[in-house]
Amino acid sequence: MSKSVKLPRLLVTLDTNARGRSIIESGVGAVGQVGYLEGTADERAAALASADVLLARNTAEELRPDEANLLQNARLIQFVTAGVDYVPLADLPPGVPIANNGGAYAEPMAEHALAMTLAALKRLLIEHEKLSHGQFDQFRLNRTLSGATVGILGFGGIGVATARLMRAFGAKVHAVNRRGATTEPVDWIGTDARRDELLATCDVLILSLPLTPATNNSIGARELGLMKHDAVLVNLARGEIVDEAALYAHLLANPAFTACIDAWWIEPVRHGRFAMDHPFTRLPNVIASPHNSASAAGWRDVALRRAVENARRALVGETPWHLVPPADRMR
Repeated sequence: MSKSVKLPRLLVTLDTNARGRSIIESGVGAVGQVGYLEGTADERAAALASADVLLARNTAEELRPDEANLLQNARLIQFVTAGVDYVPLADLPPGVPIANNGGAYAEPMAEHALAMTLAALKRLLIEHEKLSHGQFDQFRLNRTLSGATVGILGFGGIGVATARLMRAFGAKVHAVNRRGATTEPVDWIGTDARRDELLATCDVLILSLPLTPATNNSIGARELGLMKHDAVLVNLARGEIVDEAALYAHLLANPAFTACIDAWWIEPVRHGRFAMDHPFTRLPNVIASPHNSASAAGWRDVALRRAVENARRALVGETPWHLVPPADRMR
């Protein structure tokens, strides 16, 4: 008589509906057990202590005080969001690997970057406003994406997906990532030590890197000053990567420079409200959106499947993707 094999356990802390639970359970399949954090304090404690992998959205909201300590023996804490800068990662057990959901929303965000870039190069909002005042400026030159150099800071899932669209339009792609290497076709790639070269060369700069202690306020007056006077900056990442006051001053001083802002400095999801310290939306060289680049119909299910797939890797003993470096957890 064969002994039954104890399957590893995936514990889900995020709020899920029936559809979400179906995605999670089908994604894990026969390689693990799925449980949901609920019940009495003792039942919750037992579930956390026996979890091999935790699937979460924001542990600060989903775990009670001192519950994180019960995860000391977990193989992985997997988040369903790509950006985890608003999660207090330092409160989680230091020896337990943490993974974000890198590239979870890459494709819709890449489309958003492309749309903003084309709107800037074609001066769509500026000409729309002129037309509304009766000005028919037909022969003002706009620019093409074909032949332009697109610089991408942060060449992970979003950066790669964006590069593929940009290359399809005939743009050259220059990129910066931590390794200074990629298997993706690019025209140039370097580490952050060569970021200034990228800034000086690109016609369009896409920000798709995570917010970390190292990237916070990393694009300031000096970096903006290195860029072409008529460059286009597209921020899909986090507002805090760019010095807000420096960007506003640069836009005032350089009316041919365009900022496409999807990620803001104070936002409802992370801060409970939306606020600007400077009136960006009053400037003609700003294209704004409410950080909705990832808000594509049906994509939350795609993102959940991708997070579960990575959690499954940990359940079967494989190395997970998108592990958060130790230096990024110190906050």
